Amino acid sequence: MMDNYLTNDMNNIYEDRIKKAVTLFLNGYNCSQSVVVAFADMYGIDEETAKRLSAGFGGGVGRMRMICGAVSGMVILIGLEEGQTDGDDKNGKANCYSVVQKLVERSRKQNGSIICADLLDMKGCKVEKDNHVPEERNEKYYSTRPCAKSVESAARIFAEYLCEKYSPKQNV
Repeated sequence: MMDNYLTNDMNNIYEDRIKKAVTLFLNGYNCSQSVVVAFADMYGIDEETAKRLSAGFGGGVGRMRMICGAVSGMVILIGLEEGQTDGDDKNGKANCYSVVQKLVERSRKQNGSIICADLLDMKGCKVEKDNHVPEERNEKYYSTRPCAKSVESAARIFAEYLCEKYSPKQNV
């Protein structure tokens, strides 16, 4: 799948995707949508479908402040890249889970947590039932939240994974 994207300028290609993810977030898309849409075309998925399949993961899964939506978006992309399609493929499952664990741990180390409430510094945040209305996106919203940083981080971690996976192996 990735053959069309293998060039000497691989890092620049991914840098554009990372910037696209942040721009999407700043234009009102949720954190998960922003990460998924930035890479979706690489897997033959159009933007509308990518936005729909990742829509429910924003706000820490449906605004419940659980796993960070940007991290969830990264996990969706890992599934597209590494996911097995045969239910009996235990090695394929194990490989996908291994990559998920490795990249999610990178995100946790880089950001201090993968939990939305922790990233938003909501100390002991109680998820309110039926609190599903998103906050208005304005200057204050963006200035008080680390979400754009989380989007950039998740997109960059995934891009770095692709670079590692597809870069020619050095024979030393």
